[in-house]
Amino acid sequence: MALDFAAGCIGGAAGVLVGHPFDTVKVRLQVQNVDKPLYRGTYHCFQSIIRQESVLGLYKGIGSPMMGLTFINAIVFGVQGNAMRKLGCDTPLNQFLAGASAGAIQCVICCPMELAKTRMQMQGTGEKKSKRKMYKNSLDCLVRIYNREGIKGINRGMVTTLLRETPGFGVYFLTYDMLTRSLGCEPEDPYMIPKLLFAGGMSGIASWLSTYPVDVIKSRLQADGVGGVNQYSGIMDCVRQSVKKEGWRVFSRGLTSTLLRAFPVNATTFATVTLFLLYMREGEECSIQDSEPQSVQLQPLQTQTTSM
Repeated sequence: MALDFAAGCIGGAAGVLVGHPFDTVKVRLQVQNVDKPLYRGTYHCFQSIIRQESVLGLYKGIGSPMMGLTFINAIVFGVQGNAMRKLGCDTPLNQFLAGASAGAIQCVICCPMELAKTRMQMQGTGEKKSKRKMYKNSLDCLVRIYNREGIKGINRGMVTTLLRETPGFGVYFLTYDMLTRSLGCEPEDPYMIPKLLFAGGMSGIASWLSTYPVDVIKSRLQADGVGGVNQYSGIMDCVRQSVKKEGWRVFSRGLTSTLLRAFPVNATTFATVTLFLLYMREGEECSIQDSEPQSVQLQPLQTQTTSM
């Protein structure tokens, strides 16, 4: 399990650095006021943030995922690996169930982390240098929310996070396992790394497509109240108001930037995790004396997982 945790930490950090700018754009597009929209689309949002807030504007709120993903990936890798060992048989259904269980458990950290990230990403919208910062950093954001609203406040959006992460992680690991098997990813394959990158990237896309409407509602609920006024009383109220005002297309807001982010982030994460585990296990096997050589498992999904 120590390898699971280490691989998760390394893969998660690589994914955050690659994909955070796209995540900032996604959140801005998901929660912007439809009556007075600031951005016309993904490219315009990128352009506007860089022009108005500098390149650093794309990295607002990165402290929260950088801190949280270390624990999230450790939890996900450990839980998924244990779940697969408990289930015994390596089948598509078990891959889905193991991934889903890992996704559900890591919500304990994921929900507060994303709440702080969302609030930080919304802070100082359109300002190169914020005149008045409500939050100094992600930790300060959570402390202030806790002091004002208690445990319930820092767990705002927990139900929608569970609804997104549980099936999302199941689809994620199932897709990766199926793709790596069908592509024939083996250690001696000269095209192993491109295949791993493709499988990881497509797994991320499949996962986001399966639960994206829930993510839109989660972002809106977590951003609600930033200006001091709460617009939504709950999940269904958020759905009703959003559909009434913007139609069903509201559930695809920010999807382009999400998919643009999903491929490189998950390609990087899965390739990093798989190669790290492959390298470490080869080292472990070389250190074992007077024992029969064992084949190295390439696909981490057969014993562990990663994060979206």
